[in-house]
Parts: sequence; structure tokens; C-alpha cells
Amino acid sequence: MLEQLTYAQIGDRLNISSEGARAIVKRNRLPRSHDKNGKTLVAIDLDELQRKPLPVRSPRRLPVTDVVATLKARIEQLETELAAEQQRSAGHRAHYEHERERADLLARGHEKLDIQLKNLRLHLQAGRQAAAPRTLRDCWRWLRATG
Repeated sequence: MLEQLTYAQIGDRLNISSEGARAIVKRNRLPRSHDKNGKTLVAIDLDELQRKPLPVRSPRRLPVTDVVATLKARIEQLETELAAEQQRSAGHRAHYEHERERADLLARGHEKLDIQLKNLRLHLQAGRQAAAPRTLRDCWRWLRATG
């Protein structure tokens, strides 16, 4: 039988709190309205609500020991994969170290060549200045400046 009840009345009849009654109304999407005093009235059939059986839970699929065994097998598989990756990584690391040493050697050689090039340029410039003939113009400038 359909009745118009407040949350408190629903809670009293079902032996739950008014907040619990509000949750049941919300969960079942029952129609609500307001009375003159501003209280919420819910159109509810308590007999139908109480007759609803609880949903049947599905039994566990596997016993715990089977799950643990499955997880242990997966852990062993992951550990073997990890060991293989670590070996592969060690090979890559050795190659990386070799290439880094080679790059350092090339960088030092480049620095030495730069220094030698600068020294050669300085020697060339000094040789050009020493080999340049003095012109008479330089002498005339000296005479003009003193005379």
C-alpha cells in the first residue's frame, strides 16, 4: 500500500535513522514532494521495500591458495625477466663507458690541437713582423716628428 511518509517516519518503521531512510529513498529513486510545513514527503510502499531480497553475492572464484600460487609464479617470471634485463643493461653500460672514454680522449686531442694552432699562429705572426722590411716612410715620420 502506497503511503506518503517523511524521512523520520520511514526511519521509525524500518528501525533506521532518518539519514538512512533518505539514502534508501535516493537509492530507489522514489518520488518526493513537499507538504505545507516544508517537510519532504515520500511516496513509498514499505511492504514492497521490505520484500526485496538482498542481491546474491557471487562466490569467490578461486581459493586463496590458488591465488597465492598464481601470484608467486608471476613474481618468479618477473624476477627472471629482471635478471635478463640487468644482464643486457650491463652490456649497454660497458659500451657506454667505452664510448665515454673514447669521447674524452678525442676531446683532449682536440684541445691539444687548438693550443698548437694558436702557438703556430703566434709564431707566424711574429715571423711576419720580423721579416717585414722597414720602409723609408717610417724614417721620414720620425724626422718630421722631431724636426
